[in-house]
Amino acid sequence: MAEEGHPSRYVKLTKDQDAPGEDIRPGELNQPVHVPQLEGRRCGECGQVLPESYEPPADEPWSTGIFGCTDDPESCRTGLFCPCVLFGRNVEALREDIPWTTPCVCHAIFVEGGITLAILTAIFHGVDPRSSFLIGEGLMFSWWLCGTYTGIFRQELQKRYHLKNSPCDPCMTHCCLHWCANCQEHRERRGRLADHSAVPMTVVNPPPVQEMSMSENRDAPAPANPENGSSNKAELEARNSDHDAVDVIPL
Repeated sequence: MAEEGHPSRYVKLTKDQDAPGEDIRPGELNQPVHVPQLEGRRCGECGQVLPESYEPPADEPWSTGIFGCTDDPESCRTGLFCPCVLFGRNVEALREDIPWTTPCVCHAIFVEGGITLAILTAIFHGVDPRSSFLIGEGLMFSWWLCGTYTGIFRQELQKRYHLKNSPCDPCMTHCCLHWCANCQEHRERRGRLADHSAVPMTVVNPPPVQEMSMSENRDAPAPANPENGSSNKAELEARNSDHDAVDVIPL
């Protein structure tokens, strides 16, 4: 038993035992062990750890091409005259926590507002050339930011349905073909939802409930059992014989 004046200490291991040179402090042995092999991305369905080199499959083709705007005239008209509304609907379908009005307003300010500013700068020639150059640089930078912002949602759509890059990177697609990409995403989203919603359903009508009243139960004859038929018959004959054997005594 250790003395009260001398607290107990851990035993210091030697270098031959591959132990650290510093003393082991109380409580260090209860700390969790860091195992890098057990940490990483996990599968959303089975929960298994995925390797570092794993990439989700992205080889599904788009249902319509980038220039297939004529396949859906309604979305083509909306994307041409009101692209902000179409973009807002696409974002709301992908992200339920974002209302369609927020991306619609952002799109209207940066895209439609930038186009309007560029047109006004080109019409009014009284603007200083240096100012026009600065405005043009600002518009190009805003367009590049807009292409990156809209390309993020296109990338989310591709991850959801395992779509491949068509015709190129999502951000580059929106930078070069923003209106066509916006309409293509809307057609793809509507087509995927239509495929999932068209599920055949079979309606099965249950049979009617049959009920039996108490009077029918009393009047219904007992079911005949071939095994117990002989025994029941013997019992009836024995009862009849007992009644016949009784002598009638006159009063």
